[in-house]
Amino acid sequence: MSSPRAGTFIATKEHRRFIEFAEAVRKHRYVGLCYGAAGVGKTLSARRYANWDLASPFIENRNSRRGFMRKKILEALERSRTVFHTPTVMGTLRDLKETLVDHIGTVDDCINDHLNRHVRWDYRKSDLHVEMLIFDEAERLSVTCLEFIRDIFDRRGVGVILIGMPGMEKRLSRYPQLYSRVGFAHHYRPLQGDELSFVLTRHWRKLGLTLDELDFTDTQAIASIARITGGNFRLLHRLFVQIERIMKINGLTVITDDVVEAARTTLVIGTT
Repeated sequence: MSSPRAGTFIATKEHRRFIEFAEAVRKHRYVGLCYGAAGVGKTLSARRYANWDLASPFIENRNSRRGFMRKKILEALERSRTVFHTPTVMGTLRDLKETLVDHIGTVDDCINDHLNRHVRWDYRKSDLHVEMLIFDEAERLSVTCLEFIRDIFDRRGVGVILIGMPGMEKRLSRYPQLYSRVGFAHHYRPLQGDELSFVLTRHWRKLGLTLDELDFTDTQAIASIARITGGNFRLLHRLFVQIERIMKINGLTVITDDVVEAARTTLVIGTT
């Protein structure tokens, strides 16, 4: 959760479950399906696993590939051995093919450079190192694009993760050649219980406050936040942006139920 929209990354239980799921797909070279409501953190976890926030500017901008972050980026790509891709709306097979071929080749080269960093250029081997492909917004993929992904899956022997909304698995079941290769499925759920309390504590601290669950005012505010957001990570972040703004405007030092309700009225409530 490193982007400005997402705030500071928090390693939740759902994120750890996603990591276990991704490792299983990568190890056994299956197709994995990850589905869940919008805003629960699927994309953030996938980008974090692939180290894509760190690597993507380096991969997509060839002029920056000799920057001071190069060593750190190559080490991160060697650990994940993963390419992350979000298909464009109405994207064509040609778009997908050109982007994937370029990114897979680049990540292969980066990993190869890292593994052979102590070897003279004349003796370096060029191997295939990418072990997994992650596709976000999988609903955008056309039938021909899915066939292309299946072809890469078969030819390269990589793991593939398709990320989408609930119901994605029903749509994919209509394509038996791909669906028969599905080995794992992961339902990414919203925050709840102790984990929601933990995340709320982090938000309280960010505002310079201490959350006391024995304090009636704090407990009432927590209940309102849980009711409004349903544990949705994205909506939770958006709500706290408004809470912080309202508190600064009014010079408040306590998050009350009224503050939460005022913040809610400034949002177009939704998780998309």
